[in-house]
Amino acid sequence: MTGTTTFDLGPQAAIVARLVSGVPDGLLAGPTPCPAYAVGDLLGHLAGLAVAFRDAARKELGPTTATPPDAAPPRLPADWRERIPQALGELAGAWEDPAAWTGMTRAGGVDLPGAVAAAVAADELVVHGWDLARATGQEYAPDAAALHASHSFLWAAAQESGGGVGVFGPVVPVPDGAPLLDRTVGLSGRDPGWTP
Repeated sequence: MTGTTTFDLGPQAAIVARLVSGVPDGLLAGPTPCPAYAVGDLLGHLAGLAVAFRDAARKELGPTTATPPDAAPPRLPADWRERIPQALGELAGAWEDPAAWTGMTRAGGVDLPGAVAAAVAADELVVHGWDLARATGQEYAPDAAALHASHSFLWAAAQESGGGVGVFGPVVPVPDGAPLLDRTVGLSGRDPGWTP
């Protein structure tokens, strides 16, 4: 693992699990900062990505790691309040294994180095945690290590495209002096001021 900087995904996974637990049933059809997703769709997406990045860490490649990110989100299971936090905990546990960060793996149907997959997992948890918090009116302060990994990943992706387009669409300009979370959200193509 020479040259690979690892970090603990556990704190951010726990933050997202808390947000999931705080979603009232009455908001499942409500809007989110992802125009294509209602809250229930976002929860289904979180359920799927938690399993996918758990399996990516374990190098258990198959249908869960082959689904492209633009595929329809999985149907929200009836026991989502238990299943999603459990899957998030398993994701965090899988990335505690140093082997997860080495060699190649697959996520979203894309082959990529383990350390890059971890950064993508952090980004998914940070940005979708923000989405969920904003959509459901919950307080949100992401884990610092995961936030830094997410920002670095999104910033590098935007630079590769010339600075105007990120992984999820056009970058929303945010002042340089804005909080790191706002700058990260902007790089993800979201307006940090979004409200339902």
